[in-house]
Amino acid sequence: MLTKNFLQVGDRAPGFSAVAVYEQEFKQVKLSDYLGKYVILLFYPLDFTFVCPTEIIAFSEIYDQFYSLDTEILGISVDSEYCHLAWMQLDRDSGGVGDLKYPLVSDLNKQISLSYNVLNSEGKSLRGLFIIDKQGIIQHSLVNNLDFGRSVSETIRTLQAIQYVQSNPDEVCPANWQPGNATIKNTPTDSKEYFKSI
Repeated sequence: MLTKNFLQVGDRAPGFSAVAVYEQEFKQVKLSDYLGKYVILLFYPLDFTFVCPTEIIAFSEIYDQFYSLDTEILGISVDSEYCHLAWMQLDRDSGGVGDLKYPLVSDLNKQISLSYNVLNSEGKSLRGLFIIDKQGIIQHSLVNNLDFGRSVSETIRTLQAIQYVQSNPDEVCPANWQPGNATIKNTPTDSKEYFKSI
């Protein structure tokens, strides 16, 4: 019998409680508080680095689009909450991130990164992105190495596809699907309708 010893899509998202910085204040954040909403966990290596602010800012700039899709974002790194606060208080043109529309979570003890299997051998978080559904189940995971960032638009597209198939369980989304595009009925006979149209 095969045994599984790693986290994967379809598993319940590991819970956590940690200090975060939001609107220049410290607050306790629990993943369980977000049940009933979609959640994006956005792991990144370190504050005050080079690629990280581009991602953190990009997700903040279109936060309202995520919010309209009943989704919250949590940024997570192994920095302290004091480091997060200092980074937020630094202007963007000086390498800071300024005010953000979502919290940055401190994973100083590295337990969250470890539980999501994104902690590298140097003790930093890889660029892990997890989409968790309203029931607390991981529906999508993506992990990049440190030197290149993720696509915000692809994250939104993936989130929309997840929400669509969860609302329409007899349909699946083909490659490059966008809202409004044709889907595939998930039976051998009915799926032919889609394939005849392409």
